[in-house]
Amino acid sequence: MMFLILMLGYLLSKSGMIPENGKKLLSDLTLNVTLPASIIKSFQTEFSAGIARSCAAIALVSLFIQVACTLFSGYLYPHMPHDRKRILQYSTVTSNAGILGSVVAQGIFGEMGLLYASIYLIPQRIFMWSVGMRYFTDGLDKKKILRQVALNPCIIAVGVGLVIMLFQVPLPAVLSAAVKNIASGNTLLAMLLVGNILAQVDLRTVPERDTLYYSFVRLVLVPGIVLLCCRLAGMESLVTNVAVVLSGMPGPATAAALAAKYGREEQFATKCVVLSTLLSLVTVPVWCLILA
Repeated sequence: MMFLILMLGYLLSKSGMIPENGKKLLSDLTLNVTLPASIIKSFQTEFSAGIARSCAAIALVSLFIQVACTLFSGYLYPHMPHDRKRILQYSTVTSNAGILGSVVAQGIFGEMGLLYASIYLIPQRIFMWSVGMRYFTDGLDKKKILRQVALNPCIIAVGVGLVIMLFQVPLPAVLSAAVKNIASGNTLLAMLLVGNILAQVDLRTVPERDTLYYSFVRLVLVPGIVLLCCRLAGMESLVTNVAVVLSGMPGPATAAALAAKYGREEQFATKCVVLSTLLSLVTVPVWCLILA
């Protein structure tokens, strides 16, 4: 189903029905409207000690993944040119889990999967705007970083959702219905966005040694290590499954945007995003079969 919507986005972009600036609109709507609504909707569930333990576990797993990726990304690309290495390090520390991962987690694991994914993404969003920005800029404005994290619509949605779940706050019927209907558009917009990104690149130029190596790291190596560590630690199956699937998401679209902004091989960054996204159409279902 997701692949069909992706292809629709690809065809609409190729035909011109989604204009060249459509990517920004789709991205803004997904990140600022439908995804936050989906997150709030996922927290509208009965709270229990088991859910609290699972949320704490997925947060710790995510933090471990972010720290490990930050530490080891410096050793994964030793012979790359400086600009490429920076792009690859950023794209290893972060991923497209914020958009594509949330949709996949909800589609495969239901509302609880999206709830755990929302918690999982908190450390990644913090690292994206702190450690991640270090790869593109010489200095970091700590106040600006804190503001970007605190005002991120998805982080705000998690905060609202936690209040709703912890205190079992019922939303008014009209508001609840509005949130539910807005959330229902998340999969559509997210997959149209991915299709739009693919349509803007000449796919024949995408596969090369460096992009293939990065895709292996992002889609196979990282989730494989996460699966091994979660199994050894005896993590709950749903926590393990969500962590593995989200850690195996393709490269982040923000990598290309930041590379363009700071003059660091925008085309290479775009190729990494596109190739890893294409290959994830195979690797993500394979990981799901392994986890089943």
